[in-house]
Amino acid sequence: MPASSVTGMLRSLDPSRSRPYRAPWTVDHRDDRHTLVRNDGHEPADFVRAFLVDGSGAHWGQVLPGEEVVVCLTGVRGQSSRVMLAWYRWRTDDEYCWAFVP
Repeated sequence: MPASSVTGMLRSLDPSRSRPYRAPWTVDHRDDRHTLVRNDGHEPADFVRAFLVDGSGAHWGQVLPGEEVVVCLTGVRGQSSRVMLAWYRWRTDDEYCWAFVP
């Protein structure tokens, strides 16, 4: 890809917005088919979506601190069991993505 086409996609980070942020999720492997995902953070996670490698997924909406969501993996095996979560940090337009293997 030529440098000129990449330049338009890049933007400088605003240092005033730089702040450490830990992904708020903890995972509890209940059994082979069900995994519990918990928002262990101090703020809601907005517009949360969960995806599997095969493209299937679910929209969870806002997940509040302490809230738990069950991921059902019945019939999912091997590499396709990787779960990816995407969400927006509360009160920002910062989008994050985090993955785990149950």
